[in-house]
Amino acid sequence: MLDPRKLGPLTVSGVCLGTMTFGRDTPEPEALAQMDRALAAGITLWDTAEMYPVNPATAETHGRTEDIIGAWIASRGRREDVQIATKASGPNGGHTRDGRGFTPDTIAQAVDDSLRRLRTDRVELYQLHWPARGSYAFRQNWTYDPRKTSKAEVQDHMDGILTALRDIVAAGKVRAFGLSNESAWGTMSWLAAAERTGGPRVVSVQNEYGPLCRLYDTDMAELGQKEDITLLAYSPLAAGLLTGKYSGGEVPADSRAGGERSRGGDGMLGGRRTARGMDAADAWGDMARGLGLDPIHAAIAFVRQRPFPAVPIIGATRLAQLDHLLSGLDLRLDDGALAAIDSFHRAHPLPY
Repeated sequence: MLDPRKLGPLTVSGVCLGTMTFGRDTPEPEALAQMDRALAAGITLWDTAEMYPVNPATAETHGRTEDIIGAWIASRGRREDVQIATKASGPNGGHTRDGRGFTPDTIAQAVDDSLRRLRTDRVELYQLHWPARGSYAFRQNWTYDPRKTSKAEVQDHMDGILTALRDIVAAGKVRAFGLSNESAWGTMSWLAAAERTGGPRVVSVQNEYGPLCRLYDTDMAELGQKEDITLLAYSPLAAGLLTGKYSGGEVPADSRAGGERSRGGDGMLGGRRTARGMDAADAWGDMARGLGLDPIHAAIAFVRQRPFPAVPIIGATRLAQLDHLLSGLDLRLDDGALAAIDSFHRAHPLPY
């Protein structure tokens, strides 16, 4: 197992395989090969969601990624060698339970549906994809309004979810509980709800984090370190910006931005491919290469070396991209490189 980390009762690899392209941009045979390759490299924690694949999520593809992981489990006979993490869609999940998200009355069925697609009797980590009350993730921080729900409404919802999950955990269907796109107040409220209900305690928070998105660095970082909650860092490469493929205004047809455009989207990578974002990505590449480092490998190593519990999620459309990611997992940044990254961040804070 690669660089083992603790997530509550779980011991997982220090890098996680992301699967959100499986079944859309990544065909099933290549997805199966990626899982083989990741496991061979020591990556045992795999993250998915009931709404995957994206982008976009559609009714026709809903649950397809879990189906493909289930096909791997059924064909390889190595279920005990991996830890599967999946997520219940929030109210903006679109095609999940008619957009109603997760409720105390529906979460048991959501777990069972994921288990059926995954062809397994349990998942190691079950996460809530978004807070039901709303989130500042995905550039919503610029206009986030916390007044949409009352404190009492939020607490009632949390108590109901954790009461239901208490029984699901007791039945052996879920081993640990995590959040996603969550705030410091929200995470502490979930911890308090676990105390009230006897439900599972939060062990992880899956938020966006990497050299270009460091909202987690303050309150959430302190919370994670003090409360033994691990960050599962998604988009550490800023949806591909840090690969350099978009430098100079390029949008390769086989890239994520190119795929978004071909499906009628704006190709802006969820608001990341802005002028300031591109300038910061180019500066990151120049800095890393000036240090003799691969910019991709440096970004993943940076996340792994944070002073709070953190596991980067790496994902790839193609096997060759995954191979390149895997080839840099032995990189350890020295003090000079870390100081250069600090200077980079001061020059490019919150670039999108």
